[in-house]
Amino acid sequence: MPLHISFNDLDALRERCETATVRTTKQDPAYEEGSVVPSGLWQPLTEADGLSLAVHAWTPATTLVEIVRPPAPSEEGLEHLARPLCDDDAQYLGQALSKPNMITTTENYQDGRLIGMHLDNWDKLIYGQKPRGRRRLALNLGPGTRYLIVATLDAQAVCRAVHPEDYAYRYPDTDDYRRHVAAGHPIRVHRIRLAPGEGYIAPTEYLLHDGSTEGQDHSSAAAFWLGRWASGTLPSLI
Repeated sequence: MPLHISFNDLDALRERCETATVRTTKQDPAYEEGSVVPSGLWQPLTEADGLSLAVHAWTPATTLVEIVRPPAPSEEGLEHLARPLCDDDAQYLGQALSKPNMITTTENYQDGRLIGMHLDNWDKLIYGQKPRGRRRLALNLGPGTRYLIVATLDAQAVCRAVHPEDYAYRYPDTDDYRRHVAAGHPIRVHRIRLAPGEGYIAPTEYLLHDGSTEGQDHSSAAAFWLGRWASGTLPSLI
């Protein structure tokens, strides 16, 4: 399933969303070789492109991106923030601090290099099960603004393109996207602005994604959880 974003007001989506293509990195010491990153030529989201992101009746909640305001942290701590959201098995993943003006934010913990846009793999799902993974809840703790960057092309479509003969037996991963982009196939991405206190619920096991603080003067910390939440569990900001 391609990218779908839940929104009630198209203008509100367009006000905080921009679009660009991607490229792969070459001989950039900050990144793993071949990482997928935005081209940097960000453009306003057109009305037609915005409408193409609209949710349909058949869109599974597990593949849906929602821009939300998570509950404020309480005295119980961030570990318990997702407890009231109707998934007793929700998993707190921790926090990440991003420096200002980072095109993408996720590092390879082994060597410190950035990995670019990527697929998560907490649930280790094979091709046919990939749309059924848990979604990630993120909360921007500030102090700065940050972005969610997310691709419009899903992991199953890319896996079929890269492995046409045996895709059904594959586990779609970040390398599939890297090969796809390196072969010259275009992928569009959207970046969605998140002020402190705002967040998202997104299928990060199914859609290429990362955080960004590009163009921002302040660092931004984010907290993350994994869970199975129905669409509309948190009110939409858009």
